[in-house]
Amino acid sequence: MESRKVILFIAMSLDGYIATENDDLSFLDVVAVQGEDYGYAHFVNHIDTIIWGRKTFDKVVSFGGDIPYADKKVFVISRTRSGKKGHVQFVENVVPLIEQLKSEEGLDIYCDGGGEIVSELLKHQLIDEMIISVIPHLLGKGKKLFMNNRPPQKLEFVNAKSYKSGLVQLRYRNIGSE
Repeated sequence: MESRKVILFIAMSLDGYIATENDDLSFLDVVAVQGEDYGYAHFVNHIDTIIWGRKTFDKVVSFGGDIPYADKKVFVISRTRSGKKGHVQFVENVVPLIEQLKSEEGLDIYCDGGGEIVSELLKHQLIDEMIISVIPHLLGKGKKLFMNNRPPQKLEFVNAKSYKSGLVQLRYRNIGSE
């Protein structure tokens, strides 16, 4: 059995931020193009589990409508919530969750932030691949994708794709610690 991969699929500003200090994501509108999803639909067809941080979950819920991904397992990492909300399971610790999920059969696991979750997973070398869409915008400050105080890790370049909107999508495979 081939091990499930944890794949970070996320967008950041050119200067490395995933949101402003007050969680505003409007900078993503810079690359909003009718009919262009930057490979997202194809990606989502190859996963069956989603990991969100609580702030990311709250942002998604704030858009209104139903919580997406009803056909997938959705875990929200939270120190303040527990139990279930619809098809969403709240869990306190991401590392044992990922270790458990990787031991089970299934499709790949989608990590969609936030920065604290990404940092914790990188500390334990639990992110296998990264697909990072770089938005042609400088935020100047905000919530960083890659926080400090994590061990160095070697990455293998897989590919890069550029789009007319100016978005550049980078894909790397994590090959371990230095």
